[in-house]
Amino acid sequence: MPVKVKFASTTNSLLSKVARVLLAIVLACLVLGGMVFGYFYFKYRGEVDKRLAEGPLFASIAQVYAAPQEVRPGQELSAISIAASLRHAGYNGPQGLGNYQLRSEGNQDSILIKPGPESYLAMDGATIVTTTGPDGHPVVKSIIAENGAPLAAYKLEPQLITAMSEDKNRTKRRLVTYDQIPPRMVQAVLAIEDRRFFEHSGLNYGRTLKCAVVDLLSHHMSCGGSTLTQQLARGFFLSPDKRISRKIAEIMITFQLEHRFNKRQIFEMYANEIPLGQRGSFAVNGFGEAAQAYFGKDLRQLDLAECAMLAGIIQRPSYFNPYKHPDRVMERRNIVIDSMVETQAITTADAEKAKAEPIRLAPPNIDASEAPYFVDLVHDEIVQRLGDSEAAHAALRIYTSLDPELQRAAADAVAAGMKNVDELVRRRYFNLHHKKGEKFNKDDRFSGEPINYPQVALVALNPHTGQVLALIGGRNYAVSQLNHAVSERPTGSIFKPFVYATAYNTSLEGTNIDGNGPFTALTKLNDDPQDFGTPGKPYEPGNFERGEYPGMVTAATAIEHSLNIATIALAQMVGYNNVASLARSAGIVNAKGTPSVAIGTYSATPIDMAGAYTVFANNGVHLRPWILASVRNPNGDIVADFTPEAKQVLDPRVAYLTQSMLEGVMARGTGSAARAHGFTAPAAGKTGTSHDAWFAGYSSNLLCIIWVGNDDYTDVKLQGADAAAPIWAEFMNRAIKLPQYSDMKPFTPPDGVEVLRVNTPTGLIADDSCPDNDVNTAFLIGTTPSGTCSHMGESSQSFGQRLFNIFKGGSDNPPNVSPTTQPQVQPKTPGQPQTQQQTQPTQQQPAEEPTKHRNLLEKMFGVGKPKPTPQPQDQQPQ
Repeated sequence: MPVKVKFASTTNSLLSKVARVLLAIVLACLVLGGMVFGYFYFKYRGEVDKRLAEGPLFASIAQVYAAPQEVRPGQELSAISIAASLRHAGYNGPQGLGNYQLRSEGNQDSILIKPGPESYLAMDGATIVTTTGPDGHPVVKSIIAENGAPLAAYKLEPQLITAMSEDKNRTKRRLVTYDQIPPRMVQAVLAIEDRRFFEHSGLNYGRTLKCAVVDLLSHHMSCGGSTLTQQLARGFFLSPDKRISRKIAEIMITFQLEHRFNKRQIFEMYANEIPLGQRGSFAVNGFGEAAQAYFGKDLRQLDLAECAMLAGIIQRPSYFNPYKHPDRVMERRNIVIDSMVETQAITTADAEKAKAEPIRLAPPNIDASEAPYFVDLVHDEIVQRLGDSEAAHAALRIYTSLDPELQRAAADAVAAGMKNVDELVRRRYFNLHHKKGEKFNKDDRFSGEPINYPQVALVALNPHTGQVLALIGGRNYAVSQLNHAVSERPTGSIFKPFVYATAYNTSLEGTNIDGNGPFTALTKLNDDPQDFGTPGKPYEPGNFERGEYPGMVTAATAIEHSLNIATIALAQMVGYNNVASLARSAGIVNAKGTPSVAIGTYSATPIDMAGAYTVFANNGVHLRPWILASVRNPNGDIVADFTPEAKQVLDPRVAYLTQSMLEGVMARGTGSAARAHGFTAPAAGKTGTSHDAWFAGYSSNLLCIIWVGNDDYTDVKLQGADAAAPIWAEFMNRAIKLPQYSDMKPFTPPDGVEVLRVNTPTGLIADDSCPDNDVNTAFLIGTTPSGTCSHMGESSQSFGQRLFNIFKGGSDNPPNVSPTTQPQVQPKTPGQPQTQQQTQPTQQQPAEEPTKHRNLLEKMFGVGKPKPTPQPQDQQPQ
């Protein structure tokens, strides 16, 4: 017994010692753990304090807005669509932009609009009444101001285009508050990412422990056990590296966030921070930006299926890219929907209905929805005008010139037109290499040489305001952010109208062209090969079609068929320096007074050429293209307003006369390619072909420039008529279908210009007895041809025509017609602008002579006809 007792006592003593040692070890571990925890806790509390002290977690980024949409009576619009536009702009919301009320009475709907204090527009409200039109579509019946007065038009609140990118990573986000997040969005995220988010204190301990074991056994950290708060901590404060030290830091920061913010605030931060993929070259962060990027909607407008899709993308944004992998995204979306059933957020019936819904994405073309090239220009101009690069990142509202509907039309037209261009390039490439006996492979290559596909630019203006309505700077912003709309390239033949406008200027001054009277569309120009160089420096240009030199042609024919030699000859007559001076006044600043200036060898940007063509479309007034209208702070107060620049460059008569020639280009010349693609509204335009392909054209309410060329400045080897004109026609065909551009009217001549029908073979005024080969031609009053085509003299009248006139009882003798009248020029005051000169036509009446009667043979064969009296030639003014 004593031995047993002693043994038991010894055992108990040993166990006691072991217990004490273990307790000491545990206490030491706890103390050490507490010290380590305290060290890291206070360390990362300092990190969090430092980050929060730097300012708001999300930078206040400038918002870029489109131009206000103008509503006019007669437009095809419904009150419901107007309400949707206002709601999308922020009306009836907490922003204070304004409110609207919809009403319905019988077959009429009305919407009462009242802008708020932060609205871009004046605070004057209006009521827009819509009804059903004859074709069954809703139309605007009337617009009534608050005081009861009828209005001809009313502007709606501008739409948000996009936000400026935040940083060098080109991150975009649209900040939302928790109250702006749909409940279905919250439920979808919690169901798939963190079901106990509103219950735990930041960590899911069971899940974290399980993932720790899995990661230790697998020797790499791949288990995803993070709560929403942990994901937020990782996104805000840590790098994406997967290391144990980073995991510890993540847990410490999670505790800090849970201690400082409530659950709604944490979810709001998470909803704005979470990365959700890439759109073009921009990173998409947050549900607000993702809703716009993927669906073209405000976050509050998303349905159950769309919310589930965004929640599903969170796990692997690149893998679940809906544009590249729609099947993966569909499967993942349905998993989220089933998870929502498990959490009892939705019913089984709701789930089945949502899973049956197809994925409907916004068009993938970022140029159509967010106009990135345009927004880049806005950013650059804001920095330039406000003088501080930080201004672009302040909480500014930037109101611009862009028309979102026309921008979409431009993007679609370029996408469609460049398919045609690419096919032309492939065909030329194939023919070139096939002749060499090389074999073509599946990768669009011969002997390893890739095809060089060209770039494109489109600029569309309001020709009477200079407002840039749409802008495309390249074929794919995600691939290249180089903005070709502001890149200088040789202008080619779209420059030629400035040569002819300079010639028309001489008509106002009463100057004869090469001794043959004042310049008109019928002035003869020599298109034979010529040397325009100086001694020792020959310059012998050719026409685009080598070997085709038609000799003497009219000015109208020369511009219609873009004849180089005839155009340079005209520039020589009127003075190269005068041509260059006019071009510089119109914004083509690189033009110099050399022979080659006439055929567009000097460079300009597409946006510069759009501004230059306003002088023809806008009665001689040059409008500098503008993109900025106003900058406001978040309260709606004006930071800066911008005024368009305008300058009278041409006399309105000269502008119209040149425009009339450009109408001829569209009807009978190289511009007829645009007509061949279905655009039939009144328009004027000009093709251009140098190393690049151009088309410049306009209607009464829309001006558009198209450029196609290679980035490496190699010859694109495509004519403007084949590459650029079809894109222009594609764009204009889309534009004319929009209510705001549907009213394209014929051009109206100003005082001092008359438009006559001219018989093409004779170059004389057409009358009823002439063949149908006649065209409308504009003349400065006092410079019209004398006589008509049926009384043009025997030299041009055929035997059959004379015989026909005799037997129908008429005479082959021309009546007394006045000679060509010359403009009477008032004395020119030194320094007086050319546009101020006035011309008054004077008529010289010839003395009448007794009529001499001839017999039948004399009449038939032109014998015995009296010779015309020669007219004295006017002296050229000094």
